[in-house]
This record gives sequence, C-alpha cells and structure tokens, in this order.
Amino acid sequence: MEYLILFLPLVASIIAGFFGKLIGDKYCQIITSLFVSISALLSLVIFFKVISIGYENNLIIATWINSGSLNVNWSINIDSLSSVMLVVVTLVSSLVHIYSIGYMSHDPHKSRFMSFLSLFTFAMLTLVTSDNFIQLFFGWEGVGLCSYFLIGFWFKKPSANAAAIKAFLVNRVGDFGFALGIFLIFYIFGTVNYDEVFQKIPDILDKKLIFLGIHINAVDLICILLFIGAMGKSAQIFLHTWLPDAMEGPTPVSALIHAATMVTAGVFLVVRCSPIYEYSELALSIITIVGMTTAFFAASVALVQTDIKKIIAYSTCSQLGYMFFATGVGAYSVAMFHLFTHAFFKALLFLGSGAVIHSFKDEQNINKMGGVWKKLPYTYTLMIIGTLALTGFPFLSGFYSKDAIIEFAFLKGNNLGFYASSVGVFTALLTSIYSWRLIFKTFHGKYNNSSVKIESMHESPMVMLLPLIILAIGAIFAGIIFKDLFIGHETSYEFWSSSILFLEPLSKDHPPSWFLFLTPILVIISIPLSYYLFLKNTKIVDSIANSNKSFYLFLKNKWYFDEIYEYIFVQPSKKIGYFFWKKIDVSFIDKFGPDGLSQLIKYFSFKAVKFQSGYIYQYAFVMLIGFSILLTLLLVN
Repeated sequence: MEYLILFLPLVASIIAGFFGKLIGDKYCQIITSLFVSISALLSLVIFFKVISIGYENNLIIATWINSGSLNVNWSINIDSLSSVMLVVVTLVSSLVHIYSIGYMSHDPHKSRFMSFLSLFTFAMLTLVTSDNFIQLFFGWEGVGLCSYFLIGFWFKKPSANAAAIKAFLVNRVGDFGFALGIFLIFYIFGTVNYDEVFQKIPDILDKKLIFLGIHINAVDLICILLFIGAMGKSAQIFLHTWLPDAMEGPTPVSALIHAATMVTAGVFLVVRCSPIYEYSELALSIITIVGMTTAFFAASVALVQTDIKKIIAYSTCSQLGYMFFATGVGAYSVAMFHLFTHAFFKALLFLGSGAVIHSFKDEQNINKMGGVWKKLPYTYTLMIIGTLALTGFPFLSGFYSKDAIIEFAFLKGNNLGFYASSVGVFTALLTSIYSWRLIFKTFHGKYNNSSVKIESMHESPMVMLLPLIILAIGAIFAGIIFKDLFIGHETSYEFWSSSILFLEPLSKDHPPSWFLFLTPILVIISIPLSYYLFLKNTKIVDSIANSNKSFYLFLKNKWYFDEIYEYIFVQPSKKIGYFFWKKIDVSFIDKFGPDGLSQLIKYFSFKAVKFQSGYIYQYAFVMLIGFSILLTLLLVN
C-alpha cells in the first residue's frame, strides 16, 4: 500500500510526460488524476490505521548510499507526522489534478502540465516519508525544481520566466543554509538518519563550535541552519519575496504548491526535528520572532494589494508565520493542526479565485471585478466558506487551529509568548479585513470590467466546482473533527508520541475569558466594518490612503523588500557580471582564446591561398624546389 502511495504519482508523471503525445491529452488527464486519487484514498487508509491502532512502519526500498559511516536508505517511513502529511499532500493534489482538467482545458500543453503536477506530488511524498536528512533533501530539491517548472509553465511570458528564476534563486539561499545544517549533523554525529541523530542530541548539549568567528553551541547552530532552509521554502520574512511573484503560474499551481504542500515543507522540517529544537531555546526564540513578524508583515501588505491571487499568496505567507511561531513556543502539534486545516481552506480560496479568474477571462485585478455574486452563486458561496475559515470565524476549521496557536503562545507565560499572542490577535484582525475586502470588491458593488460583458459571466464547469465542494467540507469540519486528536491534552500526546518530542508538556490552563473571546469578537466585528469601508463608503479608505500616501506606498510596495534587494544584491551582481564579461571574457579570454585562434587561422589561410595561383609553371617550380630540398636532406644524412 505504501509503495503505491509513493510511486503511483511518479508512474503517472512518466506516462503523461513521455507518452502524452501518443495517448492524447484526455487520457493523460484521466490517468494522472486517477493515480493520484488512488494515492489519496490509500493515504486516508494509512491515516486511519495510525489513529486506530497506532500503526508505524519503515519500509526500506533500497540502500541508497553506503560509504564509510554514511549509510542512507531510500525508505518509506510511516508515523503520525508523515501520515498527516500524506493526507494533506495527496488529497489536495488529487483535487488540484481534477480541477486542472477544467481550468487548463484551453491550454495546448495539458499533458506536460499534468506530468509536472504528478512529479511534484512524488517529490513531496518522498520528502515527507524520509527517515533521513539526505532523502529529505532530495525531496526538498525535487519540489523546488518542480516549482520552477510550474511557475514558469507559460514560458513565453517574460514575467513567468522571471518569477520562476526568482523562486529558484531565493530558495537556493535557504537551501544553502539547510545543506550546511545537514553537513554539520553528519560532521558531529557521523550519521544522517533521524533516529540515530535524535538519540545522540543530549550527548552534545555542551559542545561548542566556532562558526564565522563566533563561539556558538552546536545544537543552536544546527537548528538555526535548518531553520534558514525552512525560511526559504516556507517564505518567511527576508526570504519571502519569491512567493507573491510565483502567482505567475497557473492557478492550480498556486493551490497545490503555494498554499497546501510545498510551502508547508519548512514547518514540517521544524516539527520533524522537534527532538533537536527542544534543546535549543535560542533557535525557538528566533523562530517565534521570525514567525510573528512574517504573520504581521504579510497581513499588512495584503491590505492594499489588488491582484486576487497575490492577496491570497500574502495570506499564505501570514498563516505560515502563525505555524512557525506555534513551533517557536513549543506547540508543535498545534502548528501541525493549523497546517492540516489551512490546507483545506487555502486551497479552496486559491481554486475559488481560479474559478473567478476563469469567468473574467484571465482578469486578476479585483478593482476590475464586482457585482457578480448572482452570476457565480456557487463560487461565491464556496469562497465565503473559505474566507470564514481563514479568518477564524467561530466553529469553522480556522477558528479551532489559529485561535489555539494564539492561546498557547499566551499560555507560554514569558514576554515573547505575550508579544507573539498580541501580534497574533492583531494579525487576525488584519486577516479578516483584507479577506472580506477581497470578497466585497470581487463579488459585490458595481460591475467594473469593461472588456467582459456581465451577461457572458457563467459558473465554472462541475469538474472545477466538485474539488471546491470537497475542500469546503474540509474547511468547515476538519477543525471540529480533529481538534481532540491533534491538540487534545490526552489524545494528542498519544497520537504524536512517535514523532514529536515534548520536553515540557503543553499547558493545561485556560487563558482568561476575555482573551478567549477577544479574537472571535474582532473577527466578527470586522465583517460589517469591511462592508462599510469597501462597499458602502469607499471614500473613507481613499482619504486615508491619500492622507498617508507614504505609508500606503510602503505597504503597496511590500515594505520595499524587492527594491532593497535590487539595490543591495541584484544591481551589484549585474555590475560585477558585466565587468567580468567585458574585461575578462571579451577583452582577454575571447581575444586570445577562440577569437584569437580563429583570426590567426584565418590569417594563415589567406597567406596559403596565394600559393594556389592556378599556373602550371609555378606548381612545377614549387615541386622542383621541394624535390631539391628532399634530395639534399637525404644525401646529407
């Protein structure tokens, strides 16, 4: 069963990629969707076996590397953590495959697209089922490569190519730190297998290293380097700039990679390495600060964006910040709970936005939409459900998971915990405001699109709506159904015991009543507030923006991160590259290398041509001279 879960997406990718022209686009779509759906069903079986009987297994597929003390297997490791990730990855992927049948119906390269989707699914499954850091890194780089393929799928668009390259390069920065972390783990422990490393961590708590001239604890350095990798993959602040640009890819890509699966790999890494992070107070504090800063930053930027997909992308960035600061305060199970519920409502929002874009003939600016809720009733209803879940409206999935993060941060009891919970509450308010802004400007008010007549607006086909309905069910019920299993005081420790280490059990206390009601009240109040600001009296928002022009531009330009990076890194790199190209390549290497040799050969060839005059007496004279020289040499010898 485990083998089928892992390899069916790979087989589907090979069939669609290499035999797509032979069997046709229709059969490629059916095969890839069917194979990944089978993986999803089998993943659900595994998940319920883990819940019911505590099923665990580590299937060794092959010995991958065996050199000295480095012994690495290719394996399928099943425990509570990997079983949750299997469900998230395969379920969302299968729905995205089915949705893509309708969304990509007019694209001429359907088989290539479906092949990339399935290949990504295989790489992500390889990542989450690894039992060692090398296989994890293979899957890590695999999803990065597939992300590059899918973001730049429409490669004839310069913006898509630029976004793909940007995502690839920014992730390489994080991956460099991740690779150094793996090297350091092998250097210290002589192994990269999870169980062996985790068992040896208590033995090196006092070990000191010198890194970049700084004396630092070995455990702290390992954790920080691994977290740098997580920051890149999960788009945390400073390494987040690739995520909004990645919206250049088709919308199903955004739902699969940048909402529910690839961007959660960083959170998965930190949770998987909880037996290391639990011994590093410094690393956990850094993760908390980075997470809460990212949550606030992304939410503030989303307030003023106009691209429907970029608003949801920044929302993803913000929610990942919540997950990270949950791990930072030691609430690993709560982070995984939010990862699980977030997959449903964020994929729902992305695919719902895709349905809207599809109806508006590829228009993504929410200022050019409006007034279509009656024309798109099913899409509208489903996106309302996704928005309610995202904002943490009472009794939907986001309410249970996101509020739990804020509560456990508050119960941490230290200054950092209080600060993180305060930022979490305020960010929840911002999240609700920008989410309802999107809904009201997209579906309500005046119809603002001049290129598409409102009479031509129509719902998406059922092949696109069915995945949305399934995701909506998850967005409504996933929280209440799995709350006790994931974060209950008794059941959660039993469920997570095999994969998460808790040196300090999570607090069983309850925050004050006022704190429990604070976030839900703010979320509910924000709905009529957003309705008034963005629908009834938009002049207020316009006047605020005009009177605070510099602050508005600060948010509009995403805190100027791209401009700063352009000034610090991109432009100097271009100048250095231009110098080496002009002064070294062209003026020296090319001049005295290939160009110089070609010129030299050309010069001698012109000289040699003069010997070919065409006169017989000249040829006879040359032959006579040559014969005389040869005869002289023979006689001398």
